[in-house]
Amino acid sequence: MSLEIIPVDDGVRLRRFIRVPFAVHRNDPAWIAPLIMERKQAFSPSSNAFLRRAEVRFWIARRDGRDVGRISAQIDPLAQRDGEPRIGHFGSLSAVDDPEIFEALLGTAEDFLKRRGIAYARGPFTLSINEETGLLVDGFDTPPMLMMGHDPPYAAGRLEALGYRKEKDVYAYLLDLKAPLPPSVRRVLQRPPASSVRLRRLDLSDYANEVRRMVDIFNDAWSGNWGFVPMTDEEAGELAQRMRMLVDERLVWFAEADGEPAGFIVLLPNVNEAIRDLGGRLLPFGWAKLAWRLKVRGVPSARVPLMGVRRRLAGTAIGSAMPLQLIGCLLPAHELLGLRRVELSWILEDNLPMRRILEKLGAHRYKTYRIYGKAIDASGAREVSP
Repeated sequence: MSLEIIPVDDGVRLRRFIRVPFAVHRNDPAWIAPLIMERKQAFSPSSNAFLRRAEVRFWIARRDGRDVGRISAQIDPLAQRDGEPRIGHFGSLSAVDDPEIFEALLGTAEDFLKRRGIAYARGPFTLSINEETGLLVDGFDTPPMLMMGHDPPYAAGRLEALGYRKEKDVYAYLLDLKAPLPPSVRRVLQRPPASSVRLRRLDLSDYANEVRRMVDIFNDAWSGNWGFVPMTDEEAGELAQRMRMLVDERLVWFAEADGEPAGFIVLLPNVNEAIRDLGGRLLPFGWAKLAWRLKVRGVPSARVPLMGVRRRLAGTAIGSAMPLQLIGCLLPAHELLGLRRVELSWILEDNLPMRRILEKLGAHRYKTYRIYGKAIDASGAREVSP
C-alpha cells in the first residue's frame, strides 16, 4: 500500500482536505464535525486575510485510495523577529495512527519550509497563533468549544518521535456559573471600580469601530507575550463579520480608564454545542436548526476567546483589578441567558496573574494544548510538490 502526499491545488482537493478529520475522528465521541461551509471560508484567501499575507500550502496523505492525513505549512512575515532565525509554522494536522503517515506529512511540511530558508518549525497553528493553537494533550474526554481544536491522544507521541519538543503549553479553564463565588471574590466584585474607570457594554450601533477598539487593545495587551503576532486591520474587519451573528451586547464589555478604552472581554455562545448533530452540513435544514438553537433555545455553554488590558496599566491597582471586573460583568449571564459553563481560553502556562484570577473564581483547568518546535536544517531540503 503506497503512501502519496498530494498538494491541495483546487476546490475538489480542498474539500477532501477539510473532510480528513471526519475519517480520523469517526469513532471519537468527543469530536464535533466543523461546518464544511465555514471551513471552506477559513481556508479561502478571499475571506481570510492571513492567507493573503502569508505563504501557505496544504497537503493530503492518501493510501490505498483513502485520504488518511493532512497538514499545512505557513510562513507569516509578521511572525519573524529581527536577529532571530526565520520561523515557519505547521498546522491543520490530522492523521490516522500510523508513524509513516506522520513522518511523511511533517517531512513534506518541513521540506517546504526549508526550501524557503526557514530554520525552525513551530506548531500546530490553524492557521495562525490567533486562531486554533496547539495540539490537545490533556482533556480528550470532553468536546472542544468554539474555535478550539481537538486531537487524538496518539498525535503528541507521533510528533515527539519525529523530534518535536514542547515549547509552550496553553490552558483552557472552565468556570461553572451555577457555583457560588468564593467570599473573597464576591467582596472584590461588590466594590465599585475606581472613579477613573467605567465599565460599559458593547455599542452595537457603532459595531465596526467597537471591534477596531478591541483589536487595538488586544494588540497592545498581548504585544509582549510569547509568540505574539498582531492582528491586522483586514483581520479585524473579517473578525467583525464572523462574530456579528454570535454577538450579544450583554456579553461584550469594555473598561474605560480616564475616558479611553483600556480593556475588554468577549463572550460568545459555544456554537459547537449547536452544530454537534449536523455532521458538518447546513443544508437542507441545518441553517434553521442552528438559528433556532442559538437565538431561541440557546446553548448552555460559551467561550471567552478575546480579552485584554492595555500594557500601560500592567502592575497598577487599576490594571490588576480590571480583568476580574470584566469577568464579573459576564457572571449574570447565568440568569439572563441560561448559561451554565464558560470556557476561558487560551491562557499561557506562565501567565500566572490570569491563572490566579481564574482559580480564585473557582475555574479549573480542564484542557491543555501544547505548542511544539523543532530546528530544521535548511541546507538539506528535498524537492516537494508546491
